[in-house]
Amino acid sequence: MRLFLLILLLLISGLMHGQREYTTDNKRAISHFETARQYYVLRDYARAETTLMKAIVLEPEFIEAWLILAQVYTDAGKLEASTDAYTKAIELDSIFFPNALYFLGLNEMELGWYKDARHHLQRFLDMDNTRENLRESAREKIISCDFAIHAMANPVPFEPENLGPNINSEHDEYWPSLSADESIMVFTMLLPVDARNPVTRGNRQEDLYYSRYEDGTWQPAQNAGKPLNTYDNEGAQSISGNGRFMVFTACGREDGYGLCDLYFSVWKNGSWSIPVNMGPAINSKHSEKQPSLSADGRVVYFTSDRPGGIGKYDIWMSSRLNDGNWSLPVNLGANINSREFDQSPFIHPDNKTMYFSSTGWPGMGGFDIYISRRINDSTWDKPVNLGYPINTHHHEEGLIVNARADMAYFSSDRLSGKGRDIFSFALYEDAQPNRVSYMKGRVFDSQTKRPLEAHFELIDLGSRKKVIESSSEPGNGEFLVVIPVDADYALNVSRPAYLFHSENFAFDKVYSRTEPFLKDIALNPIDIGERIILRNVFYKTDSFALDIKSMVELDKVVNFMQATPSLVVEIGGHTDNTGSREHNLWLSGKRAGEVAAYLVAQGIMQERIEFRGYGMDVPVTTNETEEGRAQNRRTELKVLAR
Repeated sequence: MRLFLLILLLLISGLMHGQREYTTDNKRAISHFETARQYYVLRDYARAETTLMKAIVLEPEFIEAWLILAQVYTDAGKLEASTDAYTKAIELDSIFFPNALYFLGLNEMELGWYKDARHHLQRFLDMDNTRENLRESAREKIISCDFAIHAMANPVPFEPENLGPNINSEHDEYWPSLSADESIMVFTMLLPVDARNPVTRGNRQEDLYYSRYEDGTWQPAQNAGKPLNTYDNEGAQSISGNGRFMVFTACGREDGYGLCDLYFSVWKNGSWSIPVNMGPAINSKHSEKQPSLSADGRVVYFTSDRPGGIGKYDIWMSSRLNDGNWSLPVNLGANINSREFDQSPFIHPDNKTMYFSSTGWPGMGGFDIYISRRINDSTWDKPVNLGYPINTHHHEEGLIVNARADMAYFSSDRLSGKGRDIFSFALYEDAQPNRVSYMKGRVFDSQTKRPLEAHFELIDLGSRKKVIESSSEPGNGEFLVVIPVDADYALNVSRPAYLFHSENFAFDKVYSRTEPFLKDIALNPIDIGERIILRNVFYKTDSFALDIKSMVELDKVVNFMQATPSLVVEIGGHTDNTGSREHNLWLSGKRAGEVAAYLVAQGIMQERIEFRGYGMDVPVTTNETEEGRAQNRRTELKVLAR
């Protein structure tokens, strides 16, 4: 807008057509006006305002002075005064500068005066000989005005609560990120470098802070310290679901590729690693900022003004490769990115729901928060505005939602009246993502009890697609794996020289469990006599025919045996005590045989596989309950030779 106003100033002063002609011939008023114009170019708004008022006192119908005064007020943040000045200029002559109606409408939108804004924008469209780019913008703004008027008449539930003094201080706190178990929150704090001048703009810098949730409350926030924080700015961070990976924004660093870059750090052995620039695949000579990590830490979404986008800032994504590098970013496309600013993405742990802020979609004005849901691997649904009063005529950015999908967190300066604080609120149902649960525990050697670093894979049994990859922490074996509750999943835990461990998560389509699964996992070394239960091998009822969902687990067995070519195993079939002993021996034997046949069909030598049916003879628990009977119906793999 400033460039356009400088052109306007030239037009008004007559310099662009070789003469100085004004709507007044009062020389003193013109002199004040031209002096004020110079003050404005120098951004000395106070002197520009005072001098323009002198011109207006001398000539109250000096339209050019009213127009420049309106822009001085706009740039100085005095929007109500600006609307008064534009209104006066339009009352004097609405045809003299028709674009004044457009600028008046913009200011009224910023003030939340949507009906007035719509009226003046429509008047602007009714004028002849106005610029087409402004007309297109006015039409879009009218759509937003209509949305805002409807939204304010139909407010959504919104009761924000301040997170309190253990999180919020006299400084600005913003950009929260949360682990899946909601045990740790990381956020950005804006601090004075010199406490003697805390409000000076050049005297402030951003640091990362964290708080742990213990005993039902957030504990006093702590500075994340070195090596994350430096004397420069670190902020706009995101942590993975297990809290072990962090990506944050840093600007102006010596090892940077552009103005702002993304950096990656890993929590290992009780501390954060030295942050590493994420490299030239992600970071360009432009700006990359405001990252959001997927729950498993393998995909990052971020904002950039790099070439190849749709608007001024777009949202992009990149995946971590097996060698630890990151793939070339992919633009999320026109269903997310507008021609304006689209930024502050948050990908929920369900990996299907994104929240972001935008100035380019219909909204209340400024940055509004939107929700979009993933249609497939490469396509997102059209974004939906979260509504009023979550969104207002102020800027709303940086919203996150917990794994349980019922609570949102964001920062705002419009609720506390004393700078930006972090708030939480119950998110209404239509704006909620899919719920997720998680499994949390520790991996250890079954014999020595030594903590182990192990690899986790969560696989959708229906699509056979890998949903999440993760690992337990090297030092203590601790893990947290996010588990969506909208499908049936196989969880496989593996480590070289050990038998893999499998778990099954079968979620009812109606009832969604969000309580965590707490379980320590003992991995058995590949020794003779050791065995594992194949919890994701299924058969049709009272049949030995393999269910298609079993192929995920059986393919894991194939890979396991290919990686250990000297291994000889027995496949054992077991039943509960329903039916006769003879029938159960026959059924369990046929089932074990089907598994063995599948492994052979996939290239495993026949002599490496034996199979046997045990019927009901070797229960692992009681048959008196349905849960017990379900555990006794199982397929096992036992090591015979290695």
